[in-house]
Amino acid sequence: MKRYVVIVAVFLLFITPAKADMIEGYKIISKSSEESIVVYARKINDVYQDFKIEYNGAVLSRPFWINDTNPAFSPKIICEDINDDDKKDLIIILTKGYGTGVLEQEAHVFHIEKKTIGKEIMEVLVDNPLAIIKKTVRTTLTKTEAQISIDDRHFTMDIERLGINPNLFDNIYFGNIITFEVSDNRFIAKIGAQISPAGFIGDVLIVYEYRDEMYQASHLNFVEVSSPENEKQDHH
Repeated sequence: MKRYVVIVAVFLLFITPAKADMIEGYKIISKSSEESIVVYARKINDVYQDFKIEYNGAVLSRPFWINDTNPAFSPKIICEDINDDDKKDLIIILTKGYGTGVLEQEAHVFHIEKKTIGKEIMEVLVDNPLAIIKKTVRTTLTKTEAQISIDDRHFTMDIERLGINPNLFDNIYFGNIITFEVSDNRFIAKIGAQISPAGFIGDVLIVYEYRDEMYQASHLNFVEVSSPENEKQDHH
């Protein structure tokens, strides 16, 4: 009997700290054990709201963030140096909505400032990708051709070759597909270019850089979607 009591006491000792990590009334919806980052939120009106971010014992509140409750779209936590200062930055990518032909993400970037005692994290403004496109990208759309112009570069797509149905918009639309990623230590937004309810011709890629105390567009590019003909060739 004494041996049994000792075993139970040791077991409780190991499970208690896990409970202590919880914030009362909140649910853990994402975590990064490598960097000791935990994201909490409450489920309100069928979405996650009222966020708290725990980092090395400090807790930040973000009451106005929103994320879908589908576990497949839990907030993504990335820790990479994206501003070339040899210090890791924290990127949290939220998914605000998804569906057929829709995927809307929002990214938040934090700089981690090392102090002699502890660390301080500070959110840095990220220029809205749709505002960048509005200022930088020019488009035209006819029944046979779609064109995207970025500075002095012009990308022309044959609509018939892409196999898109004829129910076309008046012009190319941006806004239903907005995603973020970090690739080769570069912070990138991908914005889908859409010419019909189900017709996407490719993505505008925005590569950000840290300038004037915020993340702004460094350069833009356009990547065309593969045509049905190209996809068939790729499988041979």
